Amino acid sequence: MSLTYPNFAFEILAEDPQGTRARRGRLVTPHGALDTPAFIFCATKAAMKACSPAALREEKTQIILSNTYHLMLQPGADLVAKMGGLHRFMGWDGPMLTDSGGFQIFSLGHGSVADEIKGRRDVARPKTLLKISEKGAAFRSYIDGSKHLLTPESSIDIQRQLGADLIVTFDECTPYHSDRTYTERSLRLSNRWGDRCIAAFERGHDGRQALYGILQGGVYQDLRHEAAAYVNDRPFFGNAVGGTLGGTSAEMDEVVGFAMERLNRHRPTHLLGIGGFRDVFAGIAQGIDTFDCVTPTRIARHGAALMPAVKGERINLKNARFRDDAAPIDEACDCYCCRNFSRAYVHHLIKVEELLGMQLLTQHNIAVMNRLMREVQAAIPEGRLAELRKRWVADQ
Repeated sequence: MSLTYPNFAFEILAEDPQGTRARRGRLVTPHGALDTPAFIFCATKAAMKACSPAALREEKTQIILSNTYHLMLQPGADLVAKMGGLHRFMGWDGPMLTDSGGFQIFSLGHGSVADEIKGRRDVARPKTLLKISEKGAAFRSYIDGSKHLLTPESSIDIQRQLGADLIVTFDECTPYHSDRTYTERSLRLSNRWGDRCIAAFERGHDGRQALYGILQGGVYQDLRHEAAAYVNDRPFFGNAVGGTLGGTSAEMDEVVGFAMERLNRHRPTHLLGIGGFRDVFAGIAQGIDTFDCVTPTRIARHGAALMPAVKGERINLKNARFRDDAAPIDEACDCYCCRNFSRAYVHHLIKVEELLGMQLLTQHNIAVMNRLMREVQAAIPEGRLAELRKRWVADQ
């Protein structure tokens, strides 16, 4: 199999002189370039919850993602294509990524939410997955209960209609409780699905999109090595480390290390579903170039503001101690919220459930993640990554 990506490029500009795998890079897409390491914010249903595209740009956001699973169900990929694709539909003119839909199908299908796949918690949800077969995944819509079949071919076709710059192969995302036998069988299935994704992508390849291959393999070193050998041998533009990453931070670091040990370092590599300060620094040291996670924007809608060097990496603006606090959320932050409003005002908005409170905190959290990545980009060539980590991560 042979594929070229004439409108895309990835260049490693600098590597960490301190000997980690961290590198600073530049990823070029048809909708612009981004500096890496970078954070990708989740506009799951073609919208960033509580944040406009204008606010995203104001806080120097480089790239966002949307979700194949949700958009195929509402409003439908045909409608998005008719409206000119995701960029025009949602008014975002920068780089975009779409995932394959597999993560949502299997996380919801196991009767749980995303964090259980990653190994952290188990929250009961109605099960929607009907059957996994060689053909694909049959599931019921969470909207109306209608039956659907998502295959490697249809996932690629839907992502082509959506029109994001970076798209991802369809895979089975195994949860933390899966045993080795199931994980091994699932990895082989995902790899076969990956080959079908490549064939489907190649049939309609017009240079406007680039394909990432996903590495599964659970917590098992040899299976992660097998997954790395698979993607290295295929004509993917980039790699995406997915699936369960263990039950603790230490185990996650180990599992990401398993994946990165054998991976082609000349390609951009994405780590799916990870976004805490501590985890971002750990991933960057392993050679990860991009991250995505709903956490920064999700916690904002519950009153939490990201804050460097504090326990839990956040402060809760619902707390009474902020009722008469005239200071900005973070004196070091130059986001729209911190330039214009006090902790007391944001506390008031959250307490009375004004939407503006969620909007301001969302914009602040986006700005914080973008600032973190800019500081990381500057620190890597100078060998200051460990020093920078001390200013961001409060180790307990």
